[in-house]
Amino acid sequence: MAENGLLLVISGPSGCGKDTIIHEVLQRLDGEGFLSVSMTTRPKRGEEIHGVHYYFVSEAEFRRNIEDDQMLEFAQYGENFYGTPVGHIRSLLAEGKTVILNIEVTGGKNVRRLLPFAVEIFVAPPSLPELRRRLEHRGTETPEAIEKRMEIAKRELACAKDYDYIVINDALEDAVEDVMAIIRVSKLKTDKMLLKLSEVTDYAES
Repeated sequence: MAENGLLLVISGPSGCGKDTIIHEVLQRLDGEGFLSVSMTTRPKRGEEIHGVHYYFVSEAEFRRNIEDDQMLEFAQYGENFYGTPVGHIRSLLAEGKTVILNIEVTGGKNVRRLLPFAVEIFVAPPSLPELRRRLEHRGTETPEAIEKRMEIAKRELACAKDYDYIVINDALEDAVEDVMAIIRVSKLKTDKMLLKLSEVTDYAES
């Protein structure tokens, strides 16, 4: 896979605010950043659009993509499969774009193994009580569902140590700026700058 662009993995517990952070970061990248679209075998919900919210496919098609080595990572949750197809990501990276993957810690582990050049960020809440408050504030889940999410969050937080960076989402603006700073620094790494440096050298010698 081409490495001209920047592949950014963002993970974190449900309710930590990573979706909002990603939305704000994409706004600031102004056309140079893209959110990877996942593939799933679950049915569409409401006004979801194929190719925008997910690539909605049959289980047979999903399995064909696995067999053809076209999935960067995938996992099964309940009766449905979810995963990241590599085709569009490969094209965007070749164009030098920043591609963001919003995936769970299991997917983050798989990306880390397959694409070690990816930059991984774990978004954490300022505290577990605050995470619970945010989940309750949504008003979309039962107390039992919230308890289950809290238990999952504790396990996910234990995986934060495996990520390149940890961003605490206490104040949204600060968290967004932290992610933008990581993007700026990552683009200045030697492997990203060698091509530009060679252009400078060629110009100096001409």
